[in-house]
Amino acid sequence: MLERRATLLAAVRRFFAARAVLEVDTPFVVNHPVSDVHMHAARVAFDGTLAHFVHSSPEYAMKRLLASGSGDIFQICHVVRAFETSRLHNPEFTLLEWYRVGYSLAGLMAEVEALVRDTCAALAAGVTEHVSYRDAFARVLALDPFSASMRELEDAAGRLGLTRGDASDDISRDDLLDFLMTAQVGPSLGRHGLAFVHAYPASQAALACLDPDDARAAQRFELFRSGVELANGYRELTSPLEQRARFEADNAERGRRRLPVFPIDEHLLAALTAGLPDCAGVALGLDRLLMLATGAEHIHEVIAFPTERA
Repeated sequence: MLERRATLLAAVRRFFAARAVLEVDTPFVVNHPVSDVHMHAARVAFDGTLAHFVHSSPEYAMKRLLASGSGDIFQICHVVRAFETSRLHNPEFTLLEWYRVGYSLAGLMAEVEALVRDTCAALAAGVTEHVSYRDAFARVLALDPFSASMRELEDAAGRLGLTRGDASDDISRDDLLDFLMTAQVGPSLGRHGLAFVHAYPASQAALACLDPDDARAAQRFELFRSGVELANGYRELTSPLEQRARFEADNAERGRRRLPVFPIDEHLLAALTAGLPDCAGVALGLDRLLMLATGAEHIHEVIAFPTERA
């Protein structure tokens, strides 16, 4: 498995070298964690002060490089996300993240497919599917995720085992959509080839632009193969005002959920103000890609030292 991992990493680097995409290296320990309510940052103590964090994504730092004029960049790095342990999750894992200046979302999806085909050809065999988030829900659950009522979403989640006792009375619409995607929609995707799901709800845009033709949807995609989510990509938001508003909304939601609330990353906002070029970016989990390529059943099979034995 060590040899398979080394072969995959070498193939990834050849892929980007052939396209003149620059490999970069950004800090593992950062001052500001991401604001996403579904990501839980691990704190780092220097001199007894819990003032720093292990990054859960290199996204903020890489965007600062893009704003400084780096051009197309990629990075292979370890990231840490607390409270994520399962067959497909280890708290520390290997992430491939890259950004392409001037790329559309469709162009980036095509490059993601090319990378998988180039590095793990068997996974790209078959027909590649592109389906909207809305159509995926309609096909699997006979629901419109944009217009279904809360009761309809709760009923669908209940049929999959989510009971009122599993969640607070103020469970959000996006909580239910995330549960339905994880429990049934996602696992049905990519059974006969790669499957790209695009046009996620605007409420799940994170750091992505909204669709200019449909404000209900974000310019965001995820890649699935054999029911496993492999990648998450955006056409990147460049507005510092909109990004600040989203950070503030995230912090308000974190407070409502009694989660830690952290200061906004002003370095990133300053970079956006200076000018982030029009670009698209994607993060791909290399451990999961290696799992699928080797037929491994558990992520621990492809990691030399899982966190419990590190």
